[in-house]
Amino acid sequence: MTARSPRLSRLRRVVPEGRATRTVETRGARPRRRGAQPKVVALGGGMGLSASLAALRRITGDLTAVVTVADDGGSSGRLRDELGVLPPGDLRKALAALCGDDEWGQTWARVIQHRFQSKGDLHEHAVGNLLIVALWEQLGDHVQALDLVGRLLGAHGRVLPMSAVPLELQALVKGHDPDRPEDVETVRGQATVALTPGEVQSVHVVPHDPPAVPEVLEAVRDADWVVLGPGSWFSSVIPHLLVPELLDALTQTKARRVLSLNLAPQPGETDGFSPQRHLEVLGRHAPKLALDVVLADQAAVPDRDSLTDAAKRFGAAVELAPVARPDGTPRHDPELLAAAYDRIFRMHGRIGPWR
Repeated sequence: MTARSPRLSRLRRVVPEGRATRTVETRGARPRRRGAQPKVVALGGGMGLSASLAALRRITGDLTAVVTVADDGGSSGRLRDELGVLPPGDLRKALAALCGDDEWGQTWARVIQHRFQSKGDLHEHAVGNLLIVALWEQLGDHVQALDLVGRLLGAHGRVLPMSAVPLELQALVKGHDPDRPEDVETVRGQATVALTPGEVQSVHVVPHDPPAVPEVLEAVRDADWVVLGPGSWFSSVIPHLLVPELLDALTQTKARRVLSLNLAPQPGETDGFSPQRHLEVLGRHAPKLALDVVLADQAAVPDRDSLTDAAKRFGAAVELAPVARPDGTPRHDPELLAAAYDRIFRMHGRIGPWR
């Protein structure tokens, strides 16, 4: 990262006068707790994490998103290759999901998600990606830059990268070559893994011992609840368990842990996976991880007994709830998912000060 710009270090909040927003005044500071609310850390990446954040921001003002940094496709991949930076795309999506529902928040959500359409080098670059990378270069600090973007957007929570270095996702895939269905080979790159035609056996990251962001470890250890998933199982959910320091924090934290399952198998990564198989592959990657609750959509679980047995291996109870959008698409409904999380926090948590 480049040296911090003194001018940008002195930037004041760029918000309308009189507007009340959640702010992070200094690096390492946590958002002010609004009343007595649960401290929640949500881990994931892409649209799955965005869905979880859109729900969680409805029930707590003390929310931290921890985002994967292995994306190597699209605008993020191009910026990563050209500038050697963390891929900003999933961080941008998380920030957009935390924008307010007022005119200010929704305007900025549209702006940072906007993609240029051209015949030149800017084609398909997202405005938010360029803004985040520009601030990284100016400030020389991933966390401070993301906090500054969050303040600009009036975000209802904090967004952090899970590691301070860009990661390469690698997978052992059986049948990646259709002409050799029994062969197992290594597939490299998150974008490739997500679309592999074979059966993913396991994943790992390069470097194998990446450093976790200290603020992430602090947030996990200090949380009341940690939420993992939903999202692309091998490329957005499991990678959090492949950062040794983060896995240690997840296993040692006193927070309760809830795993939110996907609504349907994902083409490529998890074709044919049952809900319980998602748990089985998670356990193979992190055998010491304990969970408190496994949340699934009731319509997506044809065999509750098998899912209950798989959850017991983690020490977890199963909660089934209608969390899918009523239109039948495999997408989470923010209000229904928020209601499910709220019920879990009340029924399975310690007697918390937020109730």
